[in-house]
Amino acid sequence: MTEARLALGQWGEDQAVQWLQAQGLRIVVRNYRTPVGEVDIIARDKTTLIFVEVKTRRGNYFGTPQEAVGPRKQRQIIRAAQWYLVAEKVRGLHLRFDVIAIRYGTSPVIEHIADAFAMP
Repeated sequence: MTEARLALGQWGEDQAVQWLQAQGLRIVVRNYRTPVGEVDIIARDKTTLIFVEVKTRRGNYFGTPQEAVGPRKQRQIIRAAQWYLVAEKVRGLHLRFDVIAIRYGTSPVIEHIADAFAMP
């Protein structure tokens, strides 16, 4: 991945964190990496643990950011989330999978898709 793409992704994740915190969510961990995949952001809202995938694009030439979170990516995020749940011995919380789509610009456009997909 190029340095420019990495910087854009980091910028997008920073925007997403600010957005989630402004909505009253607490950030538990960022960039949770496992042998089976990564979760960009894990956040908590009272009794709900939220696994967030962030997609940032400069434009829609290759589709909208949220379109990049297809079935394969969803399975990877779910596997990483399951890893986190076991490793951290999480119990008794509701689980949710969100996507935050961000379009880069002087005034970024942020679309938060709560409950974008679910565990089978």
